Amino acid sequence: MSDPRNMSAAPQATAPPLSEPSAWHDISCVVNGHEVDAQVESRLLLSDFLRHRLALTGTHVGCEQGSCGACTVLIDRVPVRSCLMLAVQCDGRDVVTVEGLAAGDDLHPVQESFRAHHGLQCGFCTPGFLMTLAALADDAEPCDEERMLDEIGGHLCRCTGYLGIREAARCALGIAAGPDGCDHTGVRHE
Repeated sequence: MSDPRNMSAAPQATAPPLSEPSAWHDISCVVNGHEVDAQVESRLLLSDFLRHRLALTGTHVGCEQGSCGACTVLIDRVPVRSCLMLAVQCDGRDVVTVEGLAAGDDLHPVQESFRAHHGLQCGFCTPGFLMTLAALADDAEPCDEERMLDEIGGHLCRCTGYLGIREAARCALGIAAGPDGCDHTGVRHE
């Protein structure tokens, strides 16, 4: 048996080689219609880049596992959980956050529908719902109730019970006018 006091004979651990020459990357992307050039760390999450580097705090971070949907943004017009994507993956891409939905003072039809149908309460989950529904509203393919429910099924809301959210979504997407008189422009007519 070897003498435990003689540790000099034990092999020394060596650091593994780096998988990349640098931990920093230059990226260029378009965020809410504005060209953004930045240097980002390899491991920087898109949600953190948007919130902390670009001060776009409408992208909320809830579960940090992609389960709640609060961090949803559009990447090249497709809803994506920004807590599961690295900022470096946005190089050359078009990113839209909830701050980019409205055109000045004119709300996106989905935003207007949420306002008209009380589709929010505390507002924490709202940006994620809005981004997913905006992608559906802007899609050339018509959306039916089943597809709408499937798309928003990955978003969690702890306050509203989903009734106002579903009605706002139906109205914004032009799905079966409800008894409230929605004309599918997001506006309720009394």
